[in-house]
Amino acid sequence: MTDWKSIVRQYGQLVWHTAYRLVGNDADALDCFQEVFLGAVKVDRREPVGDWSALLRHLATARALDLLRRRYRRRDRIEPEVDPSVVISQEPGPRQEAEAGELAGRMRAALAELPAQQAEVFCLCRLDGMTYRDAATRLGVDTNQIGVLLHRACKRLRRQLASAGVDSGHSK
Repeated sequence: MTDWKSIVRQYGQLVWHTAYRLVGNDADALDCFQEVFLGAVKVDRREPVGDWSALLRHLATARALDLLRRRYRRRDRIEPEVDPSVVISQEPGPRQEAEAGELAGRMRAALAELPAQQAEVFCLCRLDGMTYRDAATRLGVDTNQIGVLLHRACKRLRRQLASAGVDSGHSK
């Protein structure tokens, strides 16, 4: 019998941070958090889980990306113009915070547009810092395929961000 209180206590922060980093707000991260543990219960009923950390990180990434896809499919493609007076603040560094927030939003939108496997490989390798070998093991694919998927994901993300007016810092 699985001790769920212990698993949530031990891995809850990992799940929360993985989801929050992708979705960018508490409400969506909470939804993902709940879906991850519901999904983990289903997996545990089907088969024994050898690596809870790997399973939960995988589920958190997948659920967060699903949420992003749903969010950006529903959203109007034309976003309303932001009134600059609303963004301007007297606090130090507001421009940088606004730009970082805008970039994070554009990155989330671009990730939501990637094919599922490319998005997951990008998150595992670039955001989680996982090696190609570890990502390949986690996803059950060849290490070379991870490289190809990551290359394609980066290329698409650069193209999407460039079309949105964001300088990715890489040459094309």
